[in-house]
Amino acid sequence: MDSLKGRLHAGAGWLFYLALLMGMALLLPRSLFDAESKDFLLILGVVGIWRYSMGAIHFIRGMIFLYLVFPYYRRKVRKLGAAADPSEVFLMVTSFRIDALTTAEVYRSVIQEAIDCGYKTTVVCSIVELSDELLVKNLWFRMSPPEHVKLDFVRIPGTGKRDGLAYGFRAISRHLPDDRAVVAVVDGDTVLAAGVVRKTVPFFQLFDNLGGLTTNEFCEVRGGYMMAEWHKLRFAQRHINMCSMALSKRVLTLTGRMSVFKAQVITDPGFIADVESDHLNHWRLGRFQFLTGDDKSSWFSLMRLGYDTFYVPDAAINTVEHPPEKSFIKSSRKLMFRWYGNNLRQNSRAVGLGPRRLGLFTSVVLLDQRVAMWTSLLGPTVAIIASIKYGFAYLLIYLFWIGFTRLVLTLLLLASGHEIGPAYPVLLYYNQILGAMVKVYVFFRLDQQSWTRQKTKLNRNLASFQQWFNTWSSRSMTFTAVSVFVAALMRVV
Repeated sequence: MDSLKGRLHAGAGWLFYLALLMGMALLLPRSLFDAESKDFLLILGVVGIWRYSMGAIHFIRGMIFLYLVFPYYRRKVRKLGAAADPSEVFLMVTSFRIDALTTAEVYRSVIQEAIDCGYKTTVVCSIVELSDELLVKNLWFRMSPPEHVKLDFVRIPGTGKRDGLAYGFRAISRHLPDDRAVVAVVDGDTVLAAGVVRKTVPFFQLFDNLGGLTTNEFCEVRGGYMMAEWHKLRFAQRHINMCSMALSKRVLTLTGRMSVFKAQVITDPGFIADVESDHLNHWRLGRFQFLTGDDKSSWFSLMRLGYDTFYVPDAAINTVEHPPEKSFIKSSRKLMFRWYGNNLRQNSRAVGLGPRRLGLFTSVVLLDQRVAMWTSLLGPTVAIIASIKYGFAYLLIYLFWIGFTRLVLTLLLLASGHEIGPAYPVLLYYNQILGAMVKVYVFFRLDQQSWTRQKTKLNRNLASFQQWFNTWSSRSMTFTAVSVFVAALMRVV
């Protein structure tokens, strides 16, 4: 009954969106559809030619990997059979300030996966609160795992996820895993789908230089409709981008929700140091520690150490998302601030590894991340300037173009295997504009970081002058960059 009700709501939403788009089309000037006219619709496409071409390349690469290359790899893995089995599997879960219901659901899935995979497995629990330890022990007793499944607790101070990961990695090191052992790092709000271990670990024997891989994500959102649709849209886009980058074995992040590593990687003291105490030396802001973004640190460390990264699209996890605020706009802005900050902090140094290590396409993608914040704002800025100088019709033309192209982009997401909803076209544009604005803001304030769940921020204890200089230099550079951007467009339009 709920499924039918949801489909009816979705159908009504799609009809409303299409009706609105058709209504806008009727209001457009007739000359718009005249190929001889200077305001012909396709001229707007010239503004975003770089962005659309990069999106098309990612989509084509993603489809090639998803439907041609990965099935070939999967067949090769099946042919290996038992020869691709690891000597030992470690399932490490980090939990901190997550509600008991979610924690129980996560550990139940992890313990069940340890039982079902059939490998010699150790569940490593990196936890802070005694209540979590008691909960896990109770689940362990009730599920009664066989002898080849072990349990190991690592109690840590509540000083952050990076410390939790480092303590857990050192605990695994004490088990002295061999070069065929693998480690799955699972976040405390991630529920493992059945078979995820058996679907992922054989790839480490297929690819000799593989250091880490990550998996497909779906989500359950403890929030309103827009927040739920926003997260689902992100995971659908993530799926295609991950597939695209996996074609080059250069997946750009090993998500903290669930990634799998060679045991010899996570026991490497250099890798542990990168995750535990990663930092950036910035020419203006000075040296600062990374509070968030452990998944970006692990990726950069693998690249620096010379490993490849991969994506397994048919291995799935389900994350339980808890929005940091009741308001959708406030929640999405906070999450974007954290995500895009992590991305830009990684980007500022990853480019320095060069095409020889990263490959040409990965280097181009990293450079595109730096300019995308400006190209995303190019279209709406030009449309507003043109509507002020020449008439409101230009803004209407732009809005129609956005409505039509976002509808097409939404339909293309069907190829990802993820569901789509009528709010996706609007959310795509919302992500473009608000996301670009947040990126511009963060780009000049890379030292500002905060967790959304723990409500903690990075405190650098700077001298008063240094703090004043960082604050006002960031504001000045932001104002100057935006002013130059708008002034240049006003001169061109």
